[in-house]
Amino acid sequence: MSMAAVGLIAGMALGFAGYFGGFGAFLLVAALGALGFVAGRFLDGDLEPGAFFRTRARDERRR
Repeated sequence: MSMAAVGLIAGMALGFAGYFGGFGAFLLVAALGALGFVAGRFLDGDLEPGAFFRTRARDERRR
C-alpha cells in the first residue's frame, strides 16, 4: 500500500472522528494513530527501543 493511500485513510479517519466525536475524539484518534505508527516501525525493525532514551554524545574537545 502506498504512503499516499495510508495518508488518505488516516486523514479520513481523523475527519470522521472530528466530525462525529468532536475535538477530543480527534485528538484521541491522532494520538493512537501516532502510537500505532511508532509500534509498527518498531516491529518492522526500523526503530530500536534505545533510540528514544539515548542522550546525545558530547564532544569532549569543545570545552
